[in-house]
Amino acid sequence: MSWSLSSLEHIRMEFVLIAREPFISISETCRQFGISRKTGYKWLKRYEAEGLSGLSDRSRRPHTMPLETSADVVVALVRLRQAHPYWGPKKLKVLLPKEGIRVDQLPSVATIGRILNRSGLSKSKGRGRPKFYKPIREVVDADAPNDVWSIDFKGWWRCGDGKRCEPLTIRDLFSRYLFCLRPMKTRKTEAVKEVFEEVFLRYGLPKVIRSDNGGPFASMTGPHGLTRLSAWWRSLGIELDRIEPGHPEQNGAHERMHGDMAREIQSNPSATVLEEEKRLEYWRIEYNVRRPHEALDMKTPGECYRMSRQRMENVAPHVYPGNYEQRRVRRDGYIKLAGKSVFISEALGRRRVGLEQLGGDTWKVHFCNLELGVIDFDLATALRPTASVTPPNQ
Repeated sequence: MSWSLSSLEHIRMEFVLIAREPFISISETCRQFGISRKTGYKWLKRYEAEGLSGLSDRSRRPHTMPLETSADVVVALVRLRQAHPYWGPKKLKVLLPKEGIRVDQLPSVATIGRILNRSGLSKSKGRGRPKFYKPIREVVDADAPNDVWSIDFKGWWRCGDGKRCEPLTIRDLFSRYLFCLRPMKTRKTEAVKEVFEEVFLRYGLPKVIRSDNGGPFASMTGPHGLTRLSAWWRSLGIELDRIEPGHPEQNGAHERMHGDMAREIQSNPSATVLEEEKRLEYWRIEYNVRRPHEALDMKTPGECYRMSRQRMENVAPHVYPGNYEQRRVRRDGYIKLAGKSVFISEALGRRRVGLEQLGGDTWKVHFCNLELGVIDFDLATALRPTASVTPPNQ
């Protein structure tokens, strides 16, 4: 039997299936197929190691060719770039070994960039941010997973059915792990809190949550910028960190992720919000387990993230000093003190505050470890902020 090129792989498969039968002589089978025993054992070995794909012809080109990139690498690069049109040379180089490219075949990042340019799959970018750029505000740093979580709403867009899609995004600053990418029907506290409860139960609690000054995360008028949502976070022992109004670059890593999402998802919306939700969840999974990040030494967020040991179900209520009076704030934001109704904040409705008597009719009001202000009945029957109260944007 001759080795016909038109059915070469089929003949090899037939040979392997016959030769693997019990009590079959491999030597006799090789004679029947007109091949040497060495060739026969080679195909058996490849089949056992790689399955049917091992029976295909392999390139006879040298393993190394100085100053030349193999066609296999170029094809793999083009395929990866088409699948991920916004991923740059550094990310694509990390993925090449997963496409079957050997380490000694990997081109440099600069070579990958040239290949993409020549293939018409890349465009030159501008000069970027000036080197003298410095952030306006020094932000809280993250040295480990769950030190800081950043949160925000991605700007909304309309799907094909005309309905709005506005995802809530929650991400770990250190590992870049994306916990939540969910389109929200509303920004109301109840809906957003429900999502955070789910995330906290699954991943644990962070030490700090960073947000902008928009609702429902913060209030520009309440003490310490507290809202019902951020007051709940504080009751769980989570510190609050807010960027300055009008300075999204202070949460730059999060905004960069939103930019990627805008190019890859928002620019080509799905027909319905339901389809967009499934697409966003797939994007989130790919972002966490497949997409390498330069800030992580080209590892994925899933390789760097570890769940928090601080669990929501184990958080004990805040204990105020024994000399403090305690009051539960009514839903309308008032407490009863010395027979008078005193307004504190609606954000603290149904939560306990500590009252430290400074003398006479003067009281300092605390919520957890935050000093909210002073009540002085000689001046008014309302909470008066003190100089020690932190502005809401810090």
